[in-house]
Amino acid sequence: MTENVAIRAGRREWAGLAVLILPTLLLSIDVTVLHLAVPMLSADLQPSASQLLWINDVYGFLIAGFLITMGAIGDRIGRKRLLLIGAAAFAAASALAAYAPSAGLLIVARGLLGIAGATLMPSTLSLIRTMFRDPAQRTVAISLWMTGFTGGMVIGPLVGGAMLESFWWGSVFLLGVPVMAVLLVAGPWLLPEYRDPAPGRLDLVSVALSLAAVISAIYGIKEIAAYGLGAGPAVAVVAGVVLGAVFVRRQRRLADPLLDLALFAERRFSASLGVLMLVILVGPGIMLLTAQYLQLVAGLTPLQAGLWSLPQAASLVLGFTAAPALARRVRPGSVMAGGLVVSAAGMGLMAAANGTSGLAFVVTAQVLFFFGAAPLMVLGTDMVVGSAPPERAGAASALSETVQEFGGALGLAVFGSIAAAVYRARMAVPEGVPAGIGAEARDTLGAAAAAAARLSDPAATALLDSARAAFTASLQVTAVVGAILVALTAALTAVVMRPLPATAPAAPQEEKVDQAV
Repeated sequence: MTENVAIRAGRREWAGLAVLILPTLLLSIDVTVLHLAVPMLSADLQPSASQLLWINDVYGFLIAGFLITMGAIGDRIGRKRLLLIGAAAFAAASALAAYAPSAGLLIVARGLLGIAGATLMPSTLSLIRTMFRDPAQRTVAISLWMTGFTGGMVIGPLVGGAMLESFWWGSVFLLGVPVMAVLLVAGPWLLPEYRDPAPGRLDLVSVALSLAAVISAIYGIKEIAAYGLGAGPAVAVVAGVVLGAVFVRRQRRLADPLLDLALFAERRFSASLGVLMLVILVGPGIMLLTAQYLQLVAGLTPLQAGLWSLPQAASLVLGFTAAPALARRVRPGSVMAGGLVVSAAGMGLMAAANGTSGLAFVVTAQVLFFFGAAPLMVLGTDMVVGSAPPERAGAASALSETVQEFGGALGLAVFGSIAAAVYRARMAVPEGVPAGIGAEARDTLGAAAAAAARLSDPAATALLDSARAAFTASLQVTAVVGAILVALTAALTAVVMRPLPATAPAAPQEEKVDQAV
């Protein structure tokens, strides 16, 4: 039906935002708690090495693969309806995972969680687009939405660790049940419904092409990041690219495309997607390397390393919070470019880290990097969603999430490969170390630590010192590459985003919108 609604959001919309933050909080918790549960579930279910990989990876693969499809479905059947369906499915799959009696059934449950999870992110983001029509309010809403995701990453290990201390491994999956129950109860009352008034039919061939293209490409990239370049992963990446090209060609010819490529004609949309992907290339790879540095070079325990990650989470939240206020006073392009300069400086500081006194450099560098990148993540996402027509907000939101999934996977592969190459080139096996153990130590820092444990001093100390020095060199080189990439992205952002005005709040007024209720 058509009704008058105020362009400024009121109490109901802000209460609805609190409900929309719940799925993002849960998704980030679900990612972090699994790693804690792996030792216990491995002892109980005794999965094979291949099954354990699939338990970890199938969730992310299917989320990435189904994002575009679910965004398009939400535009057609209604974003609130899809969100509630996904929430119910996520709760059911969480219970199935918690009580899975075998590794095979746990893989199935994790896959169902991935498909259900793919309904949540684009639905929540597109509903924010519907509920917050004032650009300034929408920016604040997106910053709070992203803060919820960061909060889940912080509290996930704490809550999950506490539950694993008292209960069985499946208890961590049950966290999803009460969270989704709250969403299912409050969502129908607080959230509006919106759908494309003329959606057209859903092209199932396009659905299959998008799913195959995304999963093939991300699978290949992740395999290359984990094990290096091989024939199988390379074929998967090439297949993903080819299928993606076929998908794009088909969208150009369809009257009702799954993904409206006309969105890319909007400068804010295409430019925001591009700079988001460039910066997200850096984050996951650097996080992986610094986590290893803190434990294997700086000698921290896992708990200590986790505590030292809290400052970077706090810097993200601070950056998310500051972005809307800055964007009301300064052009968004300047805010984003200025933040990226800070991020580049953080990467430059990380390049100065060494094996003996690098902890302060690494932690400070991470704080600067994430604080500087936070405004881009908020304002870039806001531009992607805000520049799309309301009837295409679901597809735009899904594309934003898909690009970020690709960026993270590609960043792990690129920066992991650079770090591995530098480590192997700089790793000098000391005299007196057997050739077999030396070859093992040249593979990774973790392998070097395991090899050193089988040696007696002074050979063990010498081998470990050499491995730590080589790894620190690899961290320094990747930090320099990251600093250059982020600095170039800052310059690009300053140029392409310069014409965009500051997001001054709109005056309260009434306007007509087509809204299904």
